[in-house]
Amino acid sequence: MLTYTIQQLALRNGTEKPEIWCAYQGLIYDLSKSRLWRDGKHYQHWAGQDLTEELAQAPHTANVFDKFTVIGKLVKSDL
Repeated sequence: MLTYTIQQLALRNGTEKPEIWCAYQGLIYDLSKSRLWRDGKHYQHWAGQDLTEELAQAPHTANVFDKFTVIGKLVKSDL
């Protein structure tokens, strides 16, 4: 499985690069095909981030990620 740093994830926000990715519990998901994530935004949430802590305030469970493709794993930066 490919690995990405938080800095690399941040570029996949729908504006810096066309990909719309978010991380949850260490996995990175491709949300690009979701109509709910157009322009890298979904209500108060932005793509290119780790949404693990924010999911507690969401009106849905983590099962929402089941319909998206896992792109890779989020790793700590070497810096």
